Amino acid sequence: MQAETPRLPFDVKPNANPLPETDRLKAFENLGFGTLFSDHMSVIRWTEGKGWHSAEVTARAPFPIDPAASVLHYAQEIFEGMKAYRTADGRAVLFRPEENARRFNESARRMAMPEIPEGDFLAAVEKLVEIDAKWIPAMEGASLYLRPFMFASETFLGVRPSKEYIFCVIASPVGPYFKGGAKPVSIWVSEHYTRAAPGGTGAAKCGGNYAASLVAQAEAYAKGCDQVVFLDAAEHKWVEELGGMNVFFVMEDGSITTPPLGGTILPGITRKSLIQLARDEGITVNEKPYSFDDWKADAASGKLKEAFACGTAAVVAAIGTVKFPEGEFKIGGGETGPLTNKLRDALVSIQRGQSNDRHGWIHAIDGI
Repeated sequence: MQAETPRLPFDVKPNANPLPETDRLKAFENLGFGTLFSDHMSVIRWTEGKGWHSAEVTARAPFPIDPAASVLHYAQEIFEGMKAYRTADGRAVLFRPEENARRFNESARRMAMPEIPEGDFLAAVEKLVEIDAKWIPAMEGASLYLRPFMFASETFLGVRPSKEYIFCVIASPVGPYFKGGAKPVSIWVSEHYTRAAPGGTGAAKCGGNYAASLVAQAEAYAKGCDQVVFLDAAEHKWVEELGGMNVFFVMEDGSITTPPLGGTILPGITRKSLIQLARDEGITVNEKPYSFDDWKADAASGKLKEAFACGTAAVVAAIGTVKFPEGEFKIGGGETGPLTNKLRDALVSIQRGQSNDRHGWIHAIDGI
């Protein structure tokens, strides 16, 4: 897909005090997730009556923010998650960044925030990766996680959309999202909490959705689980998604089932890509409701062979154990299934430029 031409000129101001090379390489020896940050950030501002302006790449630094800034009181904030990868031939590439730009604007519309031209969104990401290209780790399983976000910055106490916003992109070199790498994860089924309701913000990537999930995630940790899975708000019956990932079920006939989008589930880009890769292999993918009762019964009977979760941060993670207040059960003997492995390998090989990109998903950054 052809990217839009950026409309704004970017003022590039290199960091006068970047992290010393020896310190950066030392930090790369033990990468976690979201704790180490690159030297720069991209920033664009929006003002009512003026639109988007003052685009720049500058040294990463705190924002001066007024205590009455609208975001602190009314939570007008959205974000995206994406990655830059270093390919074997040395290129720096992004994976389907136009989809991130499109989803970002869908979130902006839902949160009554200004949409940013896709070309400017992509330029902000690309220019940050260009100036911080040395921050892309080349180790297996590592990448440069990119966090575009926007928040309401107007100094104002009142319930209405802000008249000022800041769009920013920061970068963090990361290793695997889950400790222990690609081993199957354990899931806690939330009994008392829901993630989203019809008409709410479930399909928007806004911080409030994640804040609301944290108490359930803490409950999952207390039960010895890696993640929480939410059921629907209306009937508390249908599986929706994990705290930060979409979910898939592999049946004995070789088909895949995944909960349908409909306003309460985040339209994941990894989800969309895996559906396409599965269908490329002739696998039937059913986007339809799947109840927790069916999940338990199908796991017990053997009708359910595999289950996995997916998202930008974790990529693809097999679900091995499911716990709930009345007990627990395992899927596929608690091991990663063959189709989960196959789809994950297919996706990762495209992201890292190791296989044919038949859909044109890889976006190379010129000059790196």
